[in-house]
Amino acid sequence: MGETISTRVTMVVMVLLAVVAFHGQAIDIPKLRDIAAKTEAMGYTKIVRPFLDPSITKVDLLHGVSFASGGSGYDDLTANFSQVLSFGHQLEYFKKYKVKLTQLVGDKQAAEIVKNGLYIVHMGTNDFLENYFVEPTRSEQFTVEQYQIYLISCMSRYIQAMHNLGARRLVVVGLQALGCIPLVKTLMDTTECDRTYNNVAFSFNSKMKQKLATLTASLGMKHIFVDAYSITANVIKNPTRYGFKVTSKGCCGTGTVEFGPTCRGLSTCANRTEYVFWDAVHPTEKMHKIIADEAIRGFSSTGLVW
Repeated sequence: MGETISTRVTMVVMVLLAVVAFHGQAIDIPKLRDIAAKTEAMGYTKIVRPFLDPSITKVDLLHGVSFASGGSGYDDLTANFSQVLSFGHQLEYFKKYKVKLTQLVGDKQAAEIVKNGLYIVHMGTNDFLENYFVEPTRSEQFTVEQYQIYLISCMSRYIQAMHNLGARRLVVVGLQALGCIPLVKTLMDTTECDRTYNNVAFSFNSKMKQKLATLTASLGMKHIFVDAYSITANVIKNPTRYGFKVTSKGCCGTGTVEFGPTCRGLSTCANRTEYVFWDAVHPTEKMHKIIADEAIRGFSSTGLVW
């Protein structure tokens, strides 16, 4: 299956806090671990290059590029807080990628590459953990449920924009079990998964799944929804079944509060494959591979990839 995909499919991926167009394996760094996992699972071997990398080549552009911007989300305000590229800004770079692609292979082939692309969207965690639950703007403006509905409307608007740009095949990864994230456990002073945060993630995923069904049908897009909540919750409940030993803290630093840039220069665990989480927020590459495998199982059943 990997060989068939690699010869016929270019993937344009909106992953985690980013937009990534790729046809290869991402560099093994925390912010791109999930991309590496998804591409490895599909048999890709090329490294993804950032679109803004001055050393990027024409071959890289044909295989796909990364527009990743760590700290973003469905809500533009989330990106503003982190001073990174919003979803909308990432799509602007995708437009520029399409222009370069057209210059390389012509209008017809460029349009086919975009049309046959597999678009993977994985966002939302930062909208809650770095925006709603820590900054007053949205929490004063919306109840949790109202904010969920607002995020779904943002997602819908961007998916419609992706469709206008040529996207036709979509993979959306739902929120993981937020209450089981080490940082949340630390903030809530508990050793167990926090039920309130988990309920937020579960209900958001339900709304997202329902909206995706109607939206993609109206747009004529194919899609699958990856239930990251159930996958992560099951792994944390049965870690040894998947070869994990540590579920309550991350591999970086103390594993309880550090994540992203705050992990720089800190010591890491001896064997990260035993950990569910890389830092206090983000899963390890191994955990992302488990999620990616679940996504791939849904490809053939939906006709998303041929």
